[in-house]
Amino acid sequence: MTSSTNQFLKPVTTRVNDAGNLEIGGCDLVDLAEKYATPLYVVDENTIRSVCRDYKKAFEKYSKIHMMYASKALCTSAVTRILDEEGFGFDTVSSGEIYTVYKSGVNMSHVLFNGNNKSYDELSLALDLGVGRISVDNFFELALLNEIAQSKNKNVDILLRITPGIECHTHEYIQTGHLDSKFGFDLTQIDEAVELILNEYKNLKIHGLHAHIGSQIFETSIYPDEIEILVREIARLDEKFSLKLDEINIGGGIGVKYTETDMPPSIYDIGQLVVDKLDIMIGKYGIEPPTVFLEPGRSIISTAGVTLYTVGSSKQVPHGRKYIAVDGGMADNPRPSMYQANYLAEVANKKGDNIPKEKITLAGRFCESGDVLIPEIELPQLDEGDIICVYNTGAYNYSMASNYNKVSKPAMVLVNNSQSDIIISRETLEDLMSHEIIPDRLKK
Repeated sequence: MTSSTNQFLKPVTTRVNDAGNLEIGGCDLVDLAEKYATPLYVVDENTIRSVCRDYKKAFEKYSKIHMMYASKALCTSAVTRILDEEGFGFDTVSSGEIYTVYKSGVNMSHVLFNGNNKSYDELSLALDLGVGRISVDNFFELALLNEIAQSKNKNVDILLRITPGIECHTHEYIQTGHLDSKFGFDLTQIDEAVELILNEYKNLKIHGLHAHIGSQIFETSIYPDEIEILVREIARLDEKFSLKLDEINIGGGIGVKYTETDMPPSIYDIGQLVVDKLDIMIGKYGIEPPTVFLEPGRSIISTAGVTLYTVGSSKQVPHGRKYIAVDGGMADNPRPSMYQANYLAEVANKKGDNIPKEKITLAGRFCESGDVLIPEIELPQLDEGDIICVYNTGAYNYSMASNYNKVSKPAMVLVNNSQSDIIISRETLEDLMSHEIIPDRLKK
């Protein structure tokens, strides 16, 4: 089996330097914490490019593959530019993501707009900016999109998002392909949707079918199962409606390694399974090889990111746990409290073998008992001011971050070849207040 970057716990450039500190992208993490303050998101450019190239090589035997980064995992201008350079398109789910990739200089024909409740304004923006595909999720959206397209005298290229009825064994909140889901047309609804497009919604042109089966997926068999359903449906629609669909979007969802016990599949193994199954299904149903879109998100960006914290207070519960608090927590990483997600952490400034270790609970600074980053971890004995590095925080940490307790969101830096660059500035107190207004009748 060929290993791939999504199977690594740490960024590919991680090492202990001569000073005895953790280093990523040639940058000492203790120095980064001192220069930029903490909490601090750190993203390794080399790791992003490494996993992008894994994907392209893993699927190179099928010439009609288009890689689309699932922007919801982490959507920043700098990350967008890197992925654009690596030849990826973009799966977007909001006007904010659409506008970010647009302002980053992306060719908008390489962008898809996805989501289960797109607004009038969002769809209108997508048409105005020339988004290449809109994945239509339901009957309401079909009618709304056609209405907007008519008003703008435009024709819109679409996919139909379907619910394939495949249930993967992941957290129930991140399953998207099983039958009882808020996403997509049920298989029994596809024909009605197609009839509406062909007979009534003349400003919509359907190119293919789109499906997601979940996120943080470790199983391998479900991808071939999904392809069989999509290809079978394309063949059936051609037979019934003489409709020559030539695109399928199989979503993303390949898992990553958050802890030592996690065993995500290799991108290369998934690539081989997908390509082999495509060949079989194309032959079985006698269709032209479709263009296949793949939408990795977490597996592109998660391993590339770490979060740095500074150790603060501690509390030893009599006959119980020892809590060590850091200067961040559930506002900059809500996943442990939301999904019971597990993480690995190390002390960036204590890498010697002779330092005594202790088992602790790594707690956040927010006013919630559930604000615990890691419930139980063994680390070198910690002192106030030590720098903690939590691995694999590139995906769904900043993108889900909040201002809970009126705390500013952290900065984010990109590291590469011993250089660090701010790609998201730390919020200031003035930033926190910038959208608030006191009505005149309440002013002193």
